[in-house]
Amino acid sequence: MRNISFSDEEQSDILPKTATLWWRTPQDFDENGHLKVDISDLSKLTPRLKILREMERLAYISTEGLEDLRHKLIAYRAGDFWLPVGGLKKEDMEIAPVITIVLVGLCASGKSSLVNYMYSVLGRSGLIPFAQTSSGNSHYTTMFLEEHNVLRSMRSGFCVYDTRGLDTNDMIEGLDEVSTWMTRGVRHNQPCFRHDDYNNNNKITNKRYTKRNVDCAIIVADLSEINKAFISGDLKDVVALKSLFNNSSIRKSNENPLLILTHGDTVSAEERINSRLKICEFLGIPETTGVYDVACLTEQGILPEESDPVTAFALTEAVYRSLMQSDRNHQPKKKLKDWIMLFLTWILCCIGAFFAILANFFSKCSQPHNKKLKY
Repeated sequence: MRNISFSDEEQSDILPKTATLWWRTPQDFDENGHLKVDISDLSKLTPRLKILREMERLAYISTEGLEDLRHKLIAYRAGDFWLPVGGLKKEDMEIAPVITIVLVGLCASGKSSLVNYMYSVLGRSGLIPFAQTSSGNSHYTTMFLEEHNVLRSMRSGFCVYDTRGLDTNDMIEGLDEVSTWMTRGVRHNQPCFRHDDYNNNNKITNKRYTKRNVDCAIIVADLSEINKAFISGDLKDVVALKSLFNNSSIRKSNENPLLILTHGDTVSAEERINSRLKICEFLGIPETTGVYDVACLTEQGILPEESDPVTAFALTEAVYRSLMQSDRNHQPKKKLKDWIMLFLTWILCCIGAFFAILANFFSKCSQPHNKKLKY
């Protein structure tokens, strides 16, 4: 994306008039919508000013950039963003026909709402809900993995998986399940039952659905809950979020996983900015790179694309960035020599395990004999 300075009046006038410019508070902007502080010198930018500058960038690009980025996603095919590295060609890489993006997060963080908003923005579906949410008085929880073709296209080059939220009271089991998805793959309608579920005996998966390897994980977090946690001092949810963010199975490269902050529209603009600053500092990540504030589409149908192009563009850019990250992490195809080495390694492991069992067996057999010698 372009580096844009928003200090002059001409550029500020180009910003979309229909956008909800929630970050433009009297504390930081004048009555004409101009920042009170000069941000031309990047070395003097504070973390707060960086967020304001990032929001201004999104607003400046959103009107024309949204449609352009959407068309790029429609035309995208798996591996389009791959760049030659290490002397390998594209045909030497293991690239699946469809890139798989998985949404993970704590319970009621807004994953299903985010999926519905993707359909609204990317698939032009209007306000039709494709994923059931737990907003309002509903206690619905996603019990099965759900694959979504958010572009609503037969030739879509990527899919998005909605998953069950993690329980902060049992993060070990939840993180183990996330690791299983990341290492063994996911399948549509795959059960997400936990040990305390009443119907956890009915773990039937339809094997006819294609099993997909996960290429990228996007972490979804409820900004309003983060705000409550920092205000009250009870950081249980925030600590759980950090353990998920730092999970080794999610980090497939040196890049941080993408973070989407939802439900920011339920707090004040000041709390929205401060909570983002605090959670980014707590996670040890930049305030702007790979972090997006997306107030999701709710059951009441708020935030259609036409009313808030800034949020719509932020969501579209997040998906675009996740595909770029996925294509950078493709691994080379295994050759015959690799399979032979893998087989030999397996044989050696089996032999080692066999001798370990024998050693343990003879060790136990010799113990009674040694006791008799003592007497």
